[in-house]
Amino acid sequence: MGERDIDDLPKNNANYTALTPLGFLERAALVHPNRTSIVHGSLSYTWLQTYQRCRRLASALAKRSISSGSTVAIIAPNTPALYEAHFGIPMAGAVVNTVNVRLNAGTISFLLEHSRSAVVMVDQEFFKLAEEALKLLADKAKSNFKPPILIVIADEDCDQKSLQYALDRGAVEYEKFLETGDPEFSWKPPQDEWKTIALGYTSGTTASPKGVVLHHRGAYLMALSNVVIWKMTEGVVYLWTLPMFHCNGWCFPWTLAALCGTSICLRQVTAKGVYSAIANNGVTHFCAAPVVLNTLVNAPQNEKVVPLPRVVHVMTAGAAPPTSVLQGMAQHGFRVTHTYGLSETYGPSTVNAWKPEWDKLSLEEQAKRNSRQGVRYVGLEGLDVVNTKDMKPVPADGTTVGEIVFRGNVVMKGYLKNPKANAEAFANGWYHSGDLAVKHPDGYIEIKDRSKDIIISGGENISSVEVENVLYKHPAVMEASVVARPDEQWGESPCAFITLKPGVNQSDEHKISEDVMKFCRSNMPAYWVPKSVVFGPLPKTATGKVQKHVLRAKAKEMGPVRKSRL
Repeated sequence: MGERDIDDLPKNNANYTALTPLGFLERAALVHPNRTSIVHGSLSYTWLQTYQRCRRLASALAKRSISSGSTVAIIAPNTPALYEAHFGIPMAGAVVNTVNVRLNAGTISFLLEHSRSAVVMVDQEFFKLAEEALKLLADKAKSNFKPPILIVIADEDCDQKSLQYALDRGAVEYEKFLETGDPEFSWKPPQDEWKTIALGYTSGTTASPKGVVLHHRGAYLMALSNVVIWKMTEGVVYLWTLPMFHCNGWCFPWTLAALCGTSICLRQVTAKGVYSAIANNGVTHFCAAPVVLNTLVNAPQNEKVVPLPRVVHVMTAGAAPPTSVLQGMAQHGFRVTHTYGLSETYGPSTVNAWKPEWDKLSLEEQAKRNSRQGVRYVGLEGLDVVNTKDMKPVPADGTTVGEIVFRGNVVMKGYLKNPKANAEAFANGWYHSGDLAVKHPDGYIEIKDRSKDIIISGGENISSVEVENVLYKHPAVMEASVVARPDEQWGESPCAFITLKPGVNQSDEHKISEDVMKFCRSNMPAYWVPKSVVFGPLPKTATGKVQKHVLRAKAKEMGPVRKSRL
């Protein structure tokens, strides 16, 4: 035998298949054909029915020449149709483009044009929004406009007038569209796992949204990583509070098929709805932004289910929830797993891997540990915090700030039609997140801020996240977000936007503001203390993230903080 023969054995059809999460659905239908796959109001389907419906969707699309290279956009909240789109569209060889329902018509028009969506599937509630977006697109393209196939998704929870409105304008009803498809459609997995499975768009807060392109391999690996990271077992009951249109629901549509679990759809996320699903639907897991956790903790007692009938596992992502919220969730019986990631990394790709010895710590100390973004997912090959000037890792001292960078199979293919952004994002062989963090001695990373959210006051860097964490400890504060406001003396100073808890007497905002500032002076360095406080609801994205760019604009409109004069 030659010295290198051991590495020269070739791939063949028997020992190599391109990775794709689509096969999870076929297996679920085989293993548990009669197990409930999805519940939405009075509707429920089994895994066999879901598989057949997805094959019908793929077949119906294929009959209309939708295939490899085609993009299908879907504008919908968490409903069975959106779940089915994650399988049926790529089964036809096409790319699924889930659209944020909270975007305006102008932005959606840009997305449809940029992605060249050949089909638009839209929930009846959002049909007029889609219609307006398509009109803008038609006006721009003029005689060159080729209208996409328009499919309207009916929902029993919606006013039926909106459905009739869509039908009167030529849209095809989703169930009627499925009837044109074959439930035994012979779909084929991609021959190349690098083929695109999904296209999603960033928020576009500072420029036009960027199209994030994801492949079958990454979706497969992330779907299974979710299982390992969260220690999930077959038959889980998962509540859809996280929008499926956000990072493809962090790949959980595919994860649930792999586990033959049950999806409980929640069209609108309320504390009452979440607690009701836990009590009545056997929910064991759900994902949610920190703002949702805050809502659950502070919900009126008559909306809560206390104690919970079982431990309910919650995955939250991004900037750390305030320690007070984490403590509240633990006291209510929720077990929170803190993760972090981006659209460009298929959703969460780091996890605060919980260590058994932390169970012996006080709830306050546990919350501090849980506020860290943690270590890389099992499906991610590289993660570090680096000095962007020389790309050298920062010391693991818990204080030196650097940028979080990623490398591996769950990093996007790139941004669609945007070579300049790709060059910047992938500089020096890493994906650059733009998030600033420290690395602790145990290797766990902790976000300190977005690079654009750091407040530079008198030459000193102030982490808006750390100021917010102190504000959340104030007994009257429900939500808090801190941004930079122009300051005549210091260049910038912290400006706090605060939502007060229900029941707090808001008649004297000046008195409350003074009390908040007094609290801050007792709990943080003097230069961190907000010089201005604004009360009211915080603007949020569809996933519950505070839109800091909106708050920054408001702070700028307020004008600079005036230099005090004697």
